[in-house]
Amino acid sequence: MGISSSLQKTDQPTTTTKKHIFILSGQSNMAGRGGVKNKQWDRIVPDDCKPDPSTIHRLNANLIYETAQEPLHADIDTAKTCGVGPGMSFANAVKDYIKGVIDLVPCAVGGTAIVEWDKGQKLYEDMVRRAKAAASSGGEIKAVLWYQGESDTSLEADAECYKSKMESLIQNIRSDLGLPSLPIIQVAIASGDEKYTEAVRTAQKAIDLPNVVCVDAKGLELKEDNLHLTTAAQVQLGHLLADAYLKHFG
Repeated sequence: MGISSSLQKTDQPTTTTKKHIFILSGQSNMAGRGGVKNKQWDRIVPDDCKPDPSTIHRLNANLIYETAQEPLHADIDTAKTCGVGPGMSFANAVKDYIKGVIDLVPCAVGGTAIVEWDKGQKLYEDMVRRAKAAASSGGEIKAVLWYQGESDTSLEADAECYKSKMESLIQNIRSDLGLPSLPIIQVAIASGDEKYTEAVRTAQKAIDLPNVVCVDAKGLELKEDNLHLTTAAQVQLGHLLADAYLKHFG
């Protein structure tokens, strides 16, 4: 996720148009594995995830705004094949209820544990830099959408410290972006190592900080790997995230 000295933009309206910025972060289920099999994406894009060049944009790895389209994280989560995630169905569900354009800032990287998102670590610092770059041309960061935790379900120690790590992450990103009330919509994981999945889910749902909302992914359809959400499930999750945003912050 390279950082250039200046932010370029394409397909963007004039700066007088209100811009709503959403940070998409976490691990593979946020990056999107819908429609991926044998390291190939089937390129099937549901209607709920169709691009809207006039309204929905994304900040690519080179900090250039462009039309948002699946897979949103293709140039961000580069070690794996990306497919459909929740970001586009979220944006399409929200766009009719807010005035202006939606700018998505993908930051998720598959297979990452919460400790890798500590302040000072590359993933965290890249996320903050991308968020600041996104807002530098105008617009307001409206929320962070966070889906991560599967990588913390194998060891008891990781599950036990998840709550404190997540609370620190929330406090750090709010501080570093100068947004003390920044809304955080986190997803309670739907999968992971059977040993401590419920422990991590309990930790996620127990976070009691202002403007933090939890959406539960449990029950959404999983792919054959029993780890990643199917395309249809990702569409559903995007709608759940949109409902949560509009209900609590929109």
